[in-house]
Amino acid sequence: MAVVDRESKSGKLGFPSFRFGDWLDFCLESVTPVVARPFALHLDRRLGSENTEITGWSLITRDEGRSSRLLCSAGVVVGRENINYGYVKGDAYHYNLILSSRRITPPASATNRRSLLDNGLGLTPPMGWNSWNHFKCGINEDLIKQTADALVSSGLAGLGYTYLNLDDCWAQNHRDSQNNIVGDPKKFPSGMRALGDYIHNLGLKFGIYSSAGYQTCSGTMPGSLGREQADAKTFASWGVDYLKYDNCFNEDIRPQIRYKTMFDALNSTGRPIFYNICEWGDLEPALWASTYANSWRTTDDIRDLWDRMLYIADINEFFADYAKPGAWNDPDMLEVGNGGMTYDEYKVHFSIWAISKAPLLIGCDVRNMTNETMSIITNAELIAVNQDSMGVQAKKVRDYGDQDVWAGPLSGNRTAVLFVSRKANTIRMTAFWEDIGIPPNTTVQARDLWQHMDLNTTFNGSMTMSLTGHSCKMFVLTPIS
Repeated sequence: MAVVDRESKSGKLGFPSFRFGDWLDFCLESVTPVVARPFALHLDRRLGSENTEITGWSLITRDEGRSSRLLCSAGVVVGRENINYGYVKGDAYHYNLILSSRRITPPASATNRRSLLDNGLGLTPPMGWNSWNHFKCGINEDLIKQTADALVSSGLAGLGYTYLNLDDCWAQNHRDSQNNIVGDPKKFPSGMRALGDYIHNLGLKFGIYSSAGYQTCSGTMPGSLGREQADAKTFASWGVDYLKYDNCFNEDIRPQIRYKTMFDALNSTGRPIFYNICEWGDLEPALWASTYANSWRTTDDIRDLWDRMLYIADINEFFADYAKPGAWNDPDMLEVGNGGMTYDEYKVHFSIWAISKAPLLIGCDVRNMTNETMSIITNAELIAVNQDSMGVQAKKVRDYGDQDVWAGPLSGNRTAVLFVSRKANTIRMTAFWEDIGIPPNTTVQARDLWQHMDLNTTFNGSMTMSLTGHSCKMFVLTPIS
């Protein structure tokens, strides 16, 4: 399946530099209508990856008050350094470099679909709750117990939200006389083992947080760098089921070394502990972390903002080919219910996370949720897509900048399709069978996952939908001929 993406990675265009995730945006201030400004575009094999290759580029103007204009473009020879030359002339403009890429999807097999970690955990993406997005450092024993009670009484635990994860700020700021990490006695007077027992007695799982550095990111508690064996043993003695392992105060030690050390320590305890690497995507952990982690952050922190959420989703999508049962891309916790987006925007957020096989870790106050929030995070049909046994992360198969179509295969010869409108006004969008991997001339029945109904009409070859601004529609397509 060929896909054209707008992406930027390491390279050079004249003197300015650019990297993945950024538009190249610079201004040739000295250009005049009569002077041509030459440039050389250096591309090398690092621009592609195991499953992606760059196929071409174009340079367009982007200046306020002016319409975009194609200045020059060229193809790319992949596999060795290739230098394309061109020139621009005209008034002083800002310029965008657009790279076209082709996604090369490797054939699925029993070998490359199985996590090398193979600890029996995370065969589907983890679901649960995390304290950070809503409460930051304001956590204590009463809050965590009330949250555990709410996960059960609301029915969320019954839908699969079983991990209750404490994030930063749960420990006191110094170790005890034996150099062991200890819970903050003011926040957790009963102790961490007792808290774990309370959580387990409700049928939930107990998650905790540390950092692969000398302190955690809040600076309020010690990290585990250099104390991995001792801390892993302590976590196991408390009945911990999940470790989120952050990246602050890391002494510039390579993450492959720091994160593997904690993996070895966790493994030596004999207790199955889901291991989440929170490396922020700095060195693209999707390329190396599956040998010792169940999930890894592909991005920096999410925020409760529409544009930020989409930015995070776009970066995470780039690594779709590396997700598999037992080893998942993690674009950070959910912001649904925290108040920074509209109801429709939160539906987009949850839909992208669901179809992307992302961990579904609720980040709001589950003790006080609106009906709208509940209707989103309890959508059993979207959860079923996220938890599908095939475990294939969806990809963007059409990307027009302000509207995109995502699709991915499901078990039972079905296909999940998501239409996303990033525009503020109503638009029409089409998904084509050739893009989403359905054989031509196949007729399908479409199940609307937000309306919880089968559409009255069937579709053959394509399907077209109308969307209002900042909204989505999501379907499961099942062949009927």
